[in-house]
Amino acid sequence: MDPEINVLILSAGRRVELVNCFKKAAKELNVSGSVVAVDCSETAPALYFADKHRLVPRIDSGKYVEAIIDVCNEEGISLIVPTIDTELIMLAENRERIENETGARLLVSDLSVINICRNKLNTQRYMEEHGFKVPKLYTEGELKEGNLKFPLFVKPIDGSSSIDAYKVNSRDELDAVLTLVREPMVQDYMEGEEYTIDVFLDFDSDIITMVPRLRMATRSGEIAKGRIVKDKEILEDVTRLMNELKPIGHITVQCRKTHRGIEYIEVNPRFGGGAPMSIMAGADSCRNLYRLLRGEVLTYNEDYRDNVTFLRFDNCIMLNEDMVPEYEEGSII
Repeated sequence: MDPEINVLILSAGRRVELVNCFKKAAKELNVSGSVVAVDCSETAPALYFADKHRLVPRIDSGKYVEAIIDVCNEEGISLIVPTIDTELIMLAENRERIENETGARLLVSDLSVINICRNKLNTQRYMEEHGFKVPKLYTEGELKEGNLKFPLFVKPIDGSSSIDAYKVNSRDELDAVLTLVREPMVQDYMEGEEYTIDVFLDFDSDIITMVPRLRMATRSGEIAKGRIVKDKEILEDVTRLMNELKPIGHITVQCRKTHRGIEYIEVNPRFGGGAPMSIMAGADSCRNLYRLLRGEVLTYNEDYRDNVTFLRFDNCIMLNEDMVPEYEEGSII
């Protein structure tokens, strides 16, 4: 009988879809074990869809790593899955300690990769040095000279979820936005269709699946409507990027197809909010992770559906007076 495989979802928040994808994959593969979710807030919805859930301190508390180690040991965790940008550097820095003290695999890329991806200036430099297209980045001197062609795009160098990211159409707008954004970077605004590419790589950084998704509509920086598009130009360019960067696990790449070709926006080395779209289309990163943990060897494939459209929507659950979920009869978790 195969040993249990218990998966820990960190900073679960609203990641109900992801929790359910792991549960579904475990059931389909006849994997015994639990999906455990943790968060610092007892009102994080995804907690109540996991098999088990725990509360942990905030990431910036100084007690986060110790709390994760404790949960892993108490729940017999096999795999730790980060979900938000702000925990990635801390986890990468403590990866050896966490894995040694728990026996779990931590799904985080090397610290060198995280440092490239988490700092947008580092991402810009990396792309330029390795021959990938990115929008022009303006220096302080160029911004002061005033010979600017609008629209431009302003974002923080360590931004996430499109927070404090602005398209500006005039000098007055630019000056106003620069007073609002902490550590801003200013680029040309890219015109063209925007894509998110879900890439899954094994623990040796070999690409297993790669799914381009056209971003048809977004909300708060996260995809709300999308369509799978097997765009060969994107697949080839992102393959070259992944082979250079060498991350592991589920990676989310954002780019636009412009008149210059493929121009990159950012690389997020974690599950993105829209990852369940690619999973539902057949590129199932959750199944792949369970299979890797069982010792299977996976190879690259494009066995997922093309030209299917996904529409995301909100739902809610009710917690009773004891903070226990109550579901209507027949509802599916």
